[in-house]
Amino acid sequence: MVFYTSLILIVICIGGSVRLLFTPYKIKGKRVSLENFFFLASIYATVMISFGLMYIMLELHGYAVLDDGYIPSENIFLARLETGLYFSAITLFSVGYGDIAPIGIGRIIAVSEALIGYTIPAAFVARTVLDMEKS
Repeated sequence: MVFYTSLILIVICIGGSVRLLFTPYKIKGKRVSLENFFFLASIYATVMISFGLMYIMLELHGYAVLDDGYIPSENIFLARLETGLYFSAITLFSVGYGDIAPIGIGRIIAVSEALIGYTIPAAFVARTVLDMEKS
């Protein structure tokens, strides 16, 4: 029960972070500002960590999600944490390097993460332009 509740909370965090981009008056009207940079960075960090935790939780719950060809002999949690966060960051910011491959349900999750990763900058720019036109 805790596992499924945690997954639901992670999805809510991802949705809430992406939703912030579409909330009016959250982005300042300046084209380039430190506040806008930190706003965008916090959204990216929240989404990256959330997806990384999702990969880790599924792996530790027995689902095969990522194939990195590495079988740790000790401290499996730290190895999974490193792999999950690394894969999440690479998937969110690019198309990946190919050193870690998603398998099973991980493919669907990775495609969703990549789609969100490509949508965030476009939504941020569109929101900024719309806010600038209103003022």
